Amino acid sequence: MTKDKLIILAGPTASGKTAVSVDLAKRIGGEIISADSMQIYRGMDIGTAKITSDEMQGVKHYLINVSDPKEDFNIVKFQNMVKCSIEEIKKNGHIPILVGGTGFYIQSIIYDINFDKEDDNGSIRKVLEEEYDKMGADFMYEKLKKIDSISADNIHKNNKKRIIRAIEYFLINNALISEHNELQRKKTSPYDFKFFVLNPKRDILYDRINKRVDKMVEKGLVDEVKSLIESGLSIDNISMQGIGYKEIVEYLEGNIPLDKAVENIKQNTRHMAKRQVTWFKRERDVIYIDPFEFENNEKIVDYMVEKIGIKNNYGKIVMERKNNE
Repeated sequence: MTKDKLIILAGPTASGKTAVSVDLAKRIGGEIISADSMQIYRGMDIGTAKITSDEMQGVKHYLINVSDPKEDFNIVKFQNMVKCSIEEIKKNGHIPILVGGTGFYIQSIIYDINFDKEDDNGSIRKVLEEEYDKMGADFMYEKLKKIDSISADNIHKNNKKRIIRAIEYFLINNALISEHNELQRKKTSPYDFKFFVLNPKRDILYDRINKRVDKMVEKGLVDEVKSLIESGLSIDNISMQGIGYKEIVEYLEGNIPLDKAVENIKQNTRHMAKRQVTWFKRERDVIYIDPFEFENNEKIVDYMVEKIGIKNNYGKIVMERKNNE
């Protein structure tokens, strides 16, 4: 049985995935599926560095602006939506390119990870959520650490959703979610995939992160967060716990000055990037690319196309796009 082709382009935040993915899609006749846990939310544009229509350059994108930030979005929904997107892209005669920095989301697709239905126990989750709110992030993180140190190493203490899910999994199944995920990762993929990870040197990456945060503030991040709060959102919403949002909420609530909030965003983003790199280094069958060792994005795409083994049909695709405009 022939497996469907799937291209993955991952990497830490600010590594340059967006521009490279669009260039790759144009070159090989691809359509892009976002694997970013924040860009799914409508109205959260600046703080998520969401791709603009101009940046898309006519390439169709999926899973951008698909959820209201007041709604709960989880990995099972993500999996189902990606599978539907892949089917649609196949019908369009194009190649799906999964792009993002949320490693767990990407992994769930590559290996078609099974999320047991018995995990979904509303009563246990409600108790854990109340405990998290009452006792705080540090307390719950230490609780997870005692149960499952591997999961604790890979989840930030402020990631309420994943901390609770890992503890909940243990309470329901008397087994570690880290062991479950490891077993799932050993499965054979249902896809004929090529997995690329953009991995710039740390000093370059951190400099890009710092500059990008400054640019977000200049573009109106504070006003974006104000607007979201006015629409009824608060720090209690999962979407508002994303980096760039929770720090500005702290500022707006008068807890810290703006310069401190901005510095916290930079620091938290750098920490997230470090965790992302660690996650991708554990994956198998990965082709690492230092994008700054190449002259430009065109050269990066040349290298990727060679690894993928797809003939360079750039001219044909450009003509098709122009004819459809």
